[in-house]
Amino acid sequence: MRAFPWGFWLLCVASAPARGDSGSKARSCAEVRQLYGAKGFSLSGVPQAEISGEHLRICPQGYTCCTSEMEENFANKSRSEFEAMIKEAGRSVQATLTAQHRSFDSYFQDLLNKSEKALYDAFPSMYGELYTQNVKVFKDLYSELRRYYRSSNINLEEALNEFWTRLLERLFKLLNPQYHITDEYLDCMVKHAEQHRPFGEVPRDLKVKATRAFIAARSYAQGFLVGSDVVKKVSQVSLSHECTRAIMKLMYCPHCRGMSSVKPCNNYCLNVVKGCLANQADLSTEWKYLMDSLIGVADRIDGPYNVDTVIGTIHMRIAEAISNLQENKDSITSKVFQGCGNPKISSKGSSSEDKKRRGKVTLEAKSSAQALEMLVLDAKGNLTALKTYWITLPSSLCSKKVMASSASDDKCWNGMTKGSYLPEVMGDGLANQINNPEVEVDITKPDMTIRQQIMQLKIMTNRLGNANIGNDVDFQDTSDDMSGSGSGDSCPDDVCGKRLSKSPSTRQPETHAIPKQSGHGVNGASSRSLPSASLLLSVAVIAAQHLWR
Repeated sequence: MRAFPWGFWLLCVASAPARGDSGSKARSCAEVRQLYGAKGFSLSGVPQAEISGEHLRICPQGYTCCTSEMEENFANKSRSEFEAMIKEAGRSVQATLTAQHRSFDSYFQDLLNKSEKALYDAFPSMYGELYTQNVKVFKDLYSELRRYYRSSNINLEEALNEFWTRLLERLFKLLNPQYHITDEYLDCMVKHAEQHRPFGEVPRDLKVKATRAFIAARSYAQGFLVGSDVVKKVSQVSLSHECTRAIMKLMYCPHCRGMSSVKPCNNYCLNVVKGCLANQADLSTEWKYLMDSLIGVADRIDGPYNVDTVIGTIHMRIAEAISNLQENKDSITSKVFQGCGNPKISSKGSSSEDKKRRGKVTLEAKSSAQALEMLVLDAKGNLTALKTYWITLPSSLCSKKVMASSASDDKCWNGMTKGSYLPEVMGDGLANQINNPEVEVDITKPDMTIRQQIMQLKIMTNRLGNANIGNDVDFQDTSDDMSGSGSGDSCPDDVCGKRLSKSPSTRQPETHAIPKQSGHGVNGASSRSLPSASLLLSVAVIAAQHLWR
């Protein structure tokens, strides 16, 4: 009895429990089986109790309730669920931006529609044949204004100049029916008449105010669509293999370890999500600039550019211009005859009183300034809230979707077991993930899709910056078949007029391509000119590839 044989002791050690928990009975896998079945997987081959975990490739290799097949299925499930979380968060932002665009677009279109309707309702009784024989001139003007707003390739100043030129030609002939006036004579007449301002100061004043209002309005509306499109494209970027492993370890490995009730540590979750969304976080700077630029243009729309007054009273300004011409008809005609000579008397001359009718301008504009003020106020609140979207996305996902524990919890899932999480939380963006302890991130290979979207944000911010100071930037909408034509081959004379504008635009718009948008055709922002967006995107992609090799 002095000593037992060594073989007996070895047998006792070998038969003792190899687990750190109490008792030799393996823990039940009932909770994992229930979860696995709820996720849509077959329970065939799923352990009833814990087994040894040497086969695991992602989760810690202790005792486990997961087979290799279960681990792979959970990994794929965690990937699809996390991608769905990102898309859901993105859809919320898209919905906000789309709703703001829809509200402003509806308001702006309504302004234009009411102005056009007021013109059609009042002008026949005010001007008789001066209007009825020139209905198309007015319709073409409003059509061009709408096309410009919808981002067609139109020079707004030239469109306005062309309208006044065509209107003057038509009215001059109607106000002087006793003369035979040829096209050549009209060319001369327009050149001389412009020196004497037949429509008064209305054309010049309206051109300045309308161009600023339209430039701001269409850039503002387009900014919401571009922002929404960027979020949509970025939300569709696939997760890396390393990210998938890290998400699996975060979301499902505690279940495999029999710790279904243990929440992930908050800082652990943040490091995983920041590593997975490192490229997305790099959008933050340009995203904030876009939000600030939209807020800046919103202030202009509801302030100095006075969209409500300018757009809502276009018909009144036209009526004022026609009245000016009527009142100064004799003086203008005399000066034109002096410069161009007396035209031949027409055998079909008429002095119909209807053609000479003069109507007193009694048009009224119904102000919707309060509606615009509320629109802008609502938009500014939403834009301010969205400024930090990309850098707050990780904490939002961890707290609301992953359901991580509180920051002070020291009995949470830390990736290995239940306990505290010691590593520090990484910063935001790709460069800050070089030492991320949870996700292996190659900071030398930025995602090219996201880099392209960063460039789109820069381009849109530049457009808004130009709009903020009244500079025209031509949106070459790739979804519009008419866009970029400029040849005029498909534009008949009765639509475009037989003569080009006699008063060319004082400045040419910059031309940038925009991505195709569904449904339609700044403070601190730069006002520098940009080359075409397609060229910029190509250069940016090539440069980034060389830079990060």
